[in-house]
Amino acid sequence: MSVIQKIRDKYAVWIIVLICLAIVSFLLQDVFFGRSGMGQSNVVGKVNGEELTIADYQRRIEFTTDQMRQRMPGQTFDEEAQQYFREEAWNGFLRENIMAKQYEALGIVVTDAEVVDAYSTNNPHPLVRQQFSNRETGAYDPSLIQQVNQAAKQDPNMRAQLLAFDQSIVEYQQNLKYYSLINKGIYYPKWLAKQQQEDAAKNANIGYVQVPYATIADSTIKPTDSELNKYIADNKAMFEVPEGRKIEYVSFDVIPTAADSAAAFAEIQKLKAEMDTTPDVTQFVKLNSEYNQYDGYVSRKAIQVPNKDSIIDLPTGASFGPYIDGNMLVYAKMLDRKNMADTVKIRQVLIFAQQGSDSIAKRQADSVEAVVRGGGDIAAIATAISQDPAAKENGGEVTLAPHTDVPAELAEVKTFAFEGSTGAVKTVKLPIGYAVVKITEQKNIGPALKIAYLGKRVDASSASSNDMLTAANEFAAANTNRTAFDKTVQEKGLNKRIAENIQPMDFVLPGLGSAREIVSWAYSADKNDVSRVFSLEDRFVIAVLTSIREKGTAPLDEVRPAVEAEVRKLKKAEQIIAKLGTPANLDAAAKATNQPVLTAEGVNFSSSYAPALNFEPRVIGAAFNKAWGTNKVSAPIQGQAGVFVIQVNNYTTADVPALDYAQQSQAFEGGIQQMIQQQLFQSVLKKNSNVKDNRAEFYRGN
Repeated sequence: MSVIQKIRDKYAVWIIVLICLAIVSFLLQDVFFGRSGMGQSNVVGKVNGEELTIADYQRRIEFTTDQMRQRMPGQTFDEEAQQYFREEAWNGFLRENIMAKQYEALGIVVTDAEVVDAYSTNNPHPLVRQQFSNRETGAYDPSLIQQVNQAAKQDPNMRAQLLAFDQSIVEYQQNLKYYSLINKGIYYPKWLAKQQQEDAAKNANIGYVQVPYATIADSTIKPTDSELNKYIADNKAMFEVPEGRKIEYVSFDVIPTAADSAAAFAEIQKLKAEMDTTPDVTQFVKLNSEYNQYDGYVSRKAIQVPNKDSIIDLPTGASFGPYIDGNMLVYAKMLDRKNMADTVKIRQVLIFAQQGSDSIAKRQADSVEAVVRGGGDIAAIATAISQDPAAKENGGEVTLAPHTDVPAELAEVKTFAFEGSTGAVKTVKLPIGYAVVKITEQKNIGPALKIAYLGKRVDASSASSNDMLTAANEFAAANTNRTAFDKTVQEKGLNKRIAENIQPMDFVLPGLGSAREIVSWAYSADKNDVSRVFSLEDRFVIAVLTSIREKGTAPLDEVRPAVEAEVRKLKKAEQIIAKLGTPANLDAAAKATNQPVLTAEGVNFSSSYAPALNFEPRVIGAAFNKAWGTNKVSAPIQGQAGVFVIQVNNYTTADVPALDYAQQSQAFEGGIQQMIQQQLFQSVLKKNSNVKDNRAEFYRGN
């Protein structure tokens, strides 16, 4: 999940941008390389009549995956991440076609002149700045555009990609214009601002009688199925659901036996003996350890491993273990100790060397170093001349920790930051030029340790796996229907688990991991069918299909507890309201229900919450009903926690800030704009389009 969250948090905007780029890139690939057969069998989906073939869909997925690999180098994308990319590719296809019709209807176009202007050297388009930036520094480099243009003259593939990129700029600008039009239509009128100000400036002090729903026992209210179904029919919007399946399953987990543990122990003992005699422990561990570790110094307090107290006090060259860490046997060996900071701040000035001009860059770097050594303000210099784009905002400041990952080209900078002293200055040669670095702060200097971890997984042997497979096959053979399945589970005390809300294109199931075969089976089986044995990574699973849900309104069986609670509350309210009748005053309401008269001070119309009442918007609204005023008791009010009868004792003036229309207007309109940006496509445009998703048919068992 951490990879997915990182993608969503850091790259959500760029995913949309990449989809725009992919859209045209794939179309142009068809122009250059031809298109596979357009028969119905190749169509994985449609939106408003526009088709998506399996070949195009696969290319979209590959394109998005490749782009994310470039943005997250070294990151491994598991099946869950791949599932995320599949959905992004599909949503990109939908977005392309749905938004194209919106642009056409509104006459939104982007001219060739606008595309040319996007490549302006002084003010490049955000996509251009991102695409044509130096990979090592992130700085915008216009010379890369010239290189691409030259390559495009010779290479038709490059030419197609460049055309696709131009089209991505068009898509970006069309989207920007579309939402700009919508945003211009959002208005916060002055009369509304004045009304809300008046509402906030008035408090009501009320007396009330509350009859909690809990005063009537749930056991006395027995809603019928017809009443429950009527509630669902009357509130369909609350119960709209996508297509889904629900399974119950038992898992025969492949767990290492004592013999497997003994084999792993013998293997790690052998490796440990070799480690103790090798001159290069670090390299040996890299080649032989299965433990994910950091090759560097870590402060004592930052180390988080089992048996930490025993490990951090080891003398240099000594080992501890083997100990258990998850499914591994591990030896920890102390390689070195030294004092170093746990956080270092540096400022740097980056000077790029153009082709054939390294000596010029070197002289400039030497001059900067001399000025800084002489007391010059490196932050001001970085802001003025550094070719690091971030320097304009942070004065070239970078914060490092011992475990901070940096590219190999910057390893010398990091080494200097931790081995130098505060105030030290150094010029570091880089592949792209030079970095003038000054150490500005070193915090929490203390013991840092370099520890090698030699780890060996304790895996189940093939014999152990075969034993579990035999047990699973025996269970499946003896329990071919749901009745027998449930009976055997109960008799043998097996742990039956549930996976629900399974979608047609799910590849990963909670608790099971990658389980596409199970999903495909669930969408081809009948209710109450029992599956064959599914072989997953470290377990064997037998499932029973317990629910088939079609797209539309949720069936009663799936939402019964929630619906029963609401219908029960409605029926209780009817009984309480009948008991209250039309009370002449609060004392009469209290006497009829044997409840006390209570008070709530400072009830404000601008809030649906009041301290004495909690969340009771109907009650709060009723306190400002002009028809009742301060002289009349209210009719019974069906609230969240019970039925209320209220009477306003008096109104008072609340202390509120003076009306700042400009500020309130900006906040109001900004909030609406943000909501529209987030919800318009998914909740309105996509919902009102004719979408047919046949992708699951092409991924059965894959």
